[in-house]
Amino acid sequence: MGIIQKQGIQNTIITYLGIIIGFVNLIIIQPFLLSKEEVGLIRVLFSFSSLVAVIVPLGITNITIRYFPVFRNKEKGHYGFLGFILIFPLVGGIIIFCLLTIFKQAIIGQYIENSKLFTDYFNYILPLSVFLGFISVLNTFCFSLFETTVPSILNDIVNKILTIVVISIYFLKWIDLDWFIFLYVSIFFLQLSLLMVFLFKIDTLNFKVDRVYLKEKNVLTMLRYGFLLSFASLAGIGMKFLDSIMIGKYMHIEFVGIYSIVAFIPTVIEAPLYSLDKIAYTKLSQALTNNNHEEVKEIYYKSSRYLFLIGGALFLLVNVNIADLLSFLPKDYSKGINVVLIISIGTLINMAGGSNGSIIFSSKYYKLGGYLLIFLAVMAFCLNMLFIPRWGIEGAAVATSFTIFVFALMRYLIIYIGFKLQPLDNKMFKILVLLIIGMALNYLLPSTQSSIINIAYRSTIILGTYILGTYYLKIIPEFHSYIPIINKKPRDNK
Repeated sequence: MGIIQKQGIQNTIITYLGIIIGFVNLIIIQPFLLSKEEVGLIRVLFSFSSLVAVIVPLGITNITIRYFPVFRNKEKGHYGFLGFILIFPLVGGIIIFCLLTIFKQAIIGQYIENSKLFTDYFNYILPLSVFLGFISVLNTFCFSLFETTVPSILNDIVNKILTIVVISIYFLKWIDLDWFIFLYVSIFFLQLSLLMVFLFKIDTLNFKVDRVYLKEKNVLTMLRYGFLLSFASLAGIGMKFLDSIMIGKYMHIEFVGIYSIVAFIPTVIEAPLYSLDKIAYTKLSQALTNNNHEEVKEIYYKSSRYLFLIGGALFLLVNVNIADLLSFLPKDYSKGINVVLIISIGTLINMAGGSNGSIIFSSKYYKLGGYLLIFLAVMAFCLNMLFIPRWGIEGAAVATSFTIFVFALMRYLIIYIGFKLQPLDNKMFKILVLLIIGMALNYLLPSTQSSIINIAYRSTIILGTYILGTYYLKIIPEFHSYIPIINKKPRDNK
């Protein structure tokens, strides 16, 4: 796991730098420099475009992850694989143009009452979705080359810093709202351009497709795999952004702004999972191709334990301090306090599954995983349609978190039945006990008049208890040797 550990650490550092910048952007910059309607506008615009952008690659991202190992040959330019995969988003962009043109009025009709501001800038969905689609394709190609650091920097750091710059310029009234949206969308075009430059710098690229070699690898099988998983990816992204999109349909756009700010906070819990998956997905694909069951088992078990442990610590930090954190924001944002807890539970459950999604979609069970995702997207849509009119933004959070729970449970069962692997052992149970103790301490500790003091002392006591419990319960004994005060590595009592 050398490559996974090295780049996983790098990606985690980058991801958390991105989260810090994103925190500044979403928790400090946007609530104070933009109105709730303007926050809601860019969230709905990005969410809708992200959903549409999944169609643009036409499944080629999944094909790249699964089949690039058989094309890997730097001296021969990977047989023109890059040229082959770029054909798909070009065609996908044309398809999206046609669909958005045909259904434009129908879509606008769903939002004109509560989110008119979004309908005013509907035409930006096409360029933004195309940029996002191409970025997805190039990012996947970079990951397949085991080059994850620079794409992560562009996505998690550069993109967010430029967003803050554009928002600041707009707040200073140097530009109007039209120019603000134009520059916001242009950030993604710049990211796409820098990705292409990076690829030319790190690898010998050949855009001329080796048709003979491609035919030998049974391109029709590859396309069937990609097209199925493109629907699955659409469903997966749909579950991620559906809540914001549907809040804009049923509630005033300002509630999208409130929801997007508070729902961002729990994303800190899942950040290690996304960092690991960037490299683990390709490594698992290669291990499954080589029938290396032991490597698959090692990645699955360790990822589940480490991610649940780290996610648990972040879950505690977020939820014991959430009331104090929201007190720093404008008053209306405190309406989302329950949203944070509900979504946090879903994200923590997802973390406990480790890299199980990557295993499924890299294996012969990818069809089952694809059908499951499509089913869950339909379920999420129905739950949002049912819960949002009844419970508002908390209803959206319940729909999202319950869908995540069902998805995690089904992924667990697929791998348990198909691979005879399951990572839930006594150490996972010990982590759960530490989480319960941490939340219990939160209710026992008194509050002061100062939010800053509350955050400092609660975090110190609860996180300190969690870390000490991790050590004394020997949850990760393999890391004890790295603690300076420990002279010898404790025995791993399995």
